[in-house]
Amino acid sequence: MSDATLKDARERMDKSLEALRNELSKIRTGRAHPTLLEHVHVEYYGMDVPINQVANINAEDARTLSVVPYEKDMVGKIEKAIMTSDLGLNPASMGTTIRVPLPALTEERRRDLVKVVRAEAEHARVAVRNIRRDANNAFKQLVKDKEMSEDDEHKAQDQIQKLTDDHITKVDAMLADKEAELMEV
Repeated sequence: MSDATLKDARERMDKSLEALRNELSKIRTGRAHPTLLEHVHVEYYGMDVPINQVANINAEDARTLSVVPYEKDMVGKIEKAIMTSDLGLNPASMGTTIRVPLPALTEERRRDLVKVVRAEAEHARVAVRNIRRDANNAFKQLVKDKEMSEDDEHKAQDQIQKLTDDHITKVDAMLADKEAELMEV
C-alpha cells in the first residue's frame, strides 16, 4: 500500500515541477522564443484560437520573432492580437510576414521578473511539501488501520523525504537557471 502512496506522491511532485517549468517559460527574458506568443489568442472565424493554430512562429534571431499566417487575410488580426496582448510588443507586418522585435529589458524590469520567478519557485516548493504531508498522513492512517507497521511507516517517511528533497533541489536548479537567464544582458 505504501508503494502506491509513494508512486502517487512522485507523480504529483513531477506534475508540480512541470507546472513550474511551464510558468517559467512564460516569463520573458528578452530573448526571442516562439513560446512567448503561446498564450496570445486571435479571432478566427468568430472563435478565439491560440496564435500557433493560425500562424507559424519562428525565432529569426535573439531579439526578433517572425510570424507567418497560414492565411493571408489573417495578417491584420494577428498583428492586432499581438499588440493588444499584455506583452508590450509592437509587431510590424512586411507583406505576409509579421516581425516582432523584442525590446531589451531594463535592469529594474529584470529585478522585478526575478522576484516573480522566485515567487513561482516558492509556490512549487510549497506544493511539493504539501504532497509530502499528504503522503505522511496516508502512512499514519495505514498504521492506525493496522495495514502497516510503524517500522515500515518510518521507512516510507524516509523515502518520501528523499523524494521531497530531490524535487526541491530540482526546483532550486530551475530557479537558478531562470535567474541567470534573466540577469544576462
